Amino acid sequence: MKQRFRASIGVFVLCVGVIAVYASAAPQQTDPSVEQFWSKFKVAVQKSNKTSVASLSQFPIEMPYGVPKIRTRIQLTRRWRELFNVQANAAKCFEDAKPVIDPAAPNRFTVGCKDEAGNEVVVYGFKRGRAGWKLIFLDNINE
Repeated sequence: MKQRFRASIGVFVLCVGVIAVYASAAPQQTDPSVEQFWSKFKVAVQKSNKTSVASLSQFPIEMPYGVPKIRTRIQLTRRWRELFNVQANAAKCFEDAKPVIDPAAPNRFTVGCKDEAGNEVVVYGFKRGRAGWKLIFLDNINE
């Protein structure tokens, strides 16, 4: 009787383990608000629509180490190239880039881009707040 009970427990634990592995391997549900925002944001960048990008950004926008933050809409307009063209060609990158939602923080996502050497080291970060999704940082993980 004890062996049968232990065997049943073993089968149960195995089944739970298999279900857990399957569930973690299953594709995650995407947040439709991320897809809607991302579509709007990438088109604005590709068209160099600075007004639209500014409205989809939260100021100050954090920049890579040693680079001053972009504090206002006016600074965004003046520093557009620095934000979207110096470290990576964001317009080109955004054609195929997909948002990656942080499972530990579902109100945040990032989009990675390749630098001129082909390394995916440039990261744009976004956060959902009361006003919806906004660009909050640019980082270069090599710096």
